[in-house]
Amino acid sequence: MNKGDLIEAIAKGSDLTKADAGRALDATIEAITKTLKKGDKVTLPGFGTFSTSKRAARTGRNPATGETIKIKAKKTAKFKAGSALAEAVK
Repeated sequence: MNKGDLIEAIAKGSDLTKADAGRALDATIEAITKTLKKGDKVTLPGFGTFSTSKRAARTGRNPATGETIKIKAKKTAKFKAGSALAEAVK
């Protein structure tokens, strides 16, 4: 499923036009992104939790040359599925 398919499914399931569903999806993604940028969590009961975590700096290896390289520390986004979602996917 891509973004267009998701917008269509939202429109069908909620009696919205595709344009309104697209704007709603964009607003949802934007709100989640802004919250994660601040370092806060977004919890959707039954669906899951979006959060951030810090990755420490580490050394890696270039697979093409075998050369050792330094990988910088960074903050990454994580998603942990809620129990209802995990059970539905089983």
